[in-house]
Amino acid sequence: MNRPGATDQAYGGVVDLEERIALFLDYENLAIGARDHLGGMRFDLRPVTDALAERGRVVVRRAYADWSYFDEDRRMLTRSHVELIDIPQKMGASRKNAADIKMAVDALVLAFEREYVTTFVLCTGDSDFTPLVHKLRELNKRVIGVGVERTTSALLPPACDEFLFYDRLEGVETPAQPVAPEPETAPAPTPRDLETLAALVAQTVAGLQQSSSGTVTASVLKRTLLRKDPTFNEADFGFRAFGELLRHLAGKSVIELADRAAKGDPEIGLPERGDRETAFELLASTVQPGPAALSGLKNQLRKAAPGFSEKKLGYRSFLQFCKAAAAVGAVDLRWDTAADDYLLSAPGENVVPGS
Repeated sequence: MNRPGATDQAYGGVVDLEERIALFLDYENLAIGARDHLGGMRFDLRPVTDALAERGRVVVRRAYADWSYFDEDRRMLTRSHVELIDIPQKMGASRKNAADIKMAVDALVLAFEREYVTTFVLCTGDSDFTPLVHKLRELNKRVIGVGVERTTSALLPPACDEFLFYDRLEGVETPAQPVAPEPETAPAPTPRDLETLAALVAQTVAGLQQSSSGTVTASVLKRTLLRKDPTFNEADFGFRAFGELLRHLAGKSVIELADRAAKGDPEIGLPERGDRETAFELLASTVQPGPAALSGLKNQLRKAAPGFSEKKLGYRSFLQFCKAAAAVGAVDLRWDTAADDYLLSAPGENVVPGS
């Protein structure tokens, strides 16, 4: 049985399984957010629709506002085939609340009446829509949020399956803002974010390998990263596509890639040899002559290798890393009652518990 949204129609022998997307725009929130926080720029729908074109087929487009305030925008949206829902009240907050309520009701009605719609895109930064997101996900709908970063509530992105900041979309060019000159002594930026990302990817792959009996593919990894952080976007790290990011990490020996029958969706694993064995050797040399207590040992490793991180190797904790080293015979690991700590030593070294 096909999932909702899939069809039996085939094109050239390939079954059409693309996502059906319903786009809902809280237009006042977007337009005012862009005007007030993006240098006075006018909101442009095209970057949003371009981003959604990469995710599926948009079958519903609706925008909610009192359109007497957005005459020029109305023409732009009409050219983009957006259905304009007019909320003409002239009572400030009451008008805004009426638009929010109408948009939420319409989204829920569509979720019940149009089973083939698999993804709902809510263009707003308003936290009032968080309960709607929860309900749509409860109905097994994928929810993508879109909002101006500085006007998006911190509550909304974590509730979504994916959240796109409008400011970061390709095609959005914000007016240049005057920047105060940095002092000459300012330190040069370091690729800290990329190191953090490498650790996150390795840790996620390790977790997927433990919890899943199947192979870990690029698509599975991307979905899992978005579950951990719905605002994740490889473009924020300077990569044009997720595959480019994976190839970079593979070149750094963080992960390994293997081709599969499905092109463009390689299998991902952690290196069996290489950085992990080097780290085990570093650990073994650090504990010699031993024994060495686990507490403080990580700092000793970092004195010898400042870039050391067990998370980049796929381990959740330093203790898990040490247990893995002990499992392959790189070190001996024992619990010492008197020290109330784990003790590590070179393989075969005599360490008596409680001594």
